[in-house]
Amino acid sequence: MAMRTKTDQGAMATLTVEDLTRAIRNSIDRTGMKDEEARAMAQHVLNFFGYSERIIDNVLEPEDRDAFYMLEDSGILTTEREETTLYDGREWRIHYWMFRKDRIAELVAAQRAKEEAARAVSVYDDVPDDLWASASRGKKPESPER
Repeated sequence: MAMRTKTDQGAMATLTVEDLTRAIRNSIDRTGMKDEEARAMAQHVLNFFGYSERIIDNVLEPEDRDAFYMLEDSGILTTEREETTLYDGREWRIHYWMFRKDRIAELVAAQRAKEEAARAVSVYDDVPDDLWASASRGKKPESPER
């Protein structure tokens, strides 16, 4: 599932479930939110937006609104307010939720960098074990901590 969105520069970008999942995992729980939980949250949030740039706050149930506030705290969502005057002179406020695509892109890039670093191969992995036995150290050094 993907949602086409306009970025601030006017270019079109696609927000995918995978990207939103990465952003959620990288922003909410630094100790490691499970992939299934992050993906479920991403799908749930994207289902509200559909193909829209923003959604009206009134469509949310209290539990959903709590999740949206959590995503707002992490910088993934933001709110906007519109005011209009009714025929009888009263002011009416409409609240909207929108994705912060710039922040999502930062979080996705950071998560991808973490994933690539985890997959990276140590330079020592290519050196055969018998070469280490003949070297002065006698054993293969440990890979550096990441």
